[in-house]
Amino acid sequence: MNETDIEAQADAARPPTDMGGMRLATTSIEPVRKERTVPLTQSAAFELFTARMETWWPLTSHSLSGDQNSTVRFEQHVGGRVVEVTTNGDEHSWADVIAWDPPHRFVLAWHPSPQPVAATILEVRFQPAPGGGTNVDLEHRGWEELGDESGPAARDQYMTGWDHVLAPFTSAASAATSRL
Repeated sequence: MNETDIEAQADAARPPTDMGGMRLATTSIEPVRKERTVPLTQSAAFELFTARMETWWPLTSHSLSGDQNSTVRFEQHVGGRVVEVTTNGDEHSWADVIAWDPPHRFVLAWHPSPQPVAATILEVRFQPAPGGGTNVDLEHRGWEELGDESGPAARDQYMTGWDHVLAPFTSAASAATSRL
């Protein structure tokens, strides 16, 4: 076997980097991980995050349509979607539900873009906290699907972006507790 044959075998063993216009990153990119503890039961925290997402999601800053009066619908089953619905009825799909295990976890193929070319993976887990309440663990991974340039840039944006999204969730959880 000569050097050209060895290089060809090595190339064949590598994952493809061109997938129909989409570029895979050639290096791994660390997931974004966020943890919050909320003063709700596991079931109540899961239900607030999913079924009542429209009550806390910050649409003024995190919306595809820019319609501040739009709402969010979380279709609660495998094959469902997370959808932004505008006041005139237009729908913008943000994600597809790929795992659904209430009240423990859900997993989404996350692609909030008018013309998505790839999806990342968003997994949110809910576990009883030792001191009471619920630990909510968010992991956003799969940045490699976006390519060498877009993957790290998107990860950096979501590193702070999830803080802005989770703040109203934790506030809503605290407000729900005070009403009990």
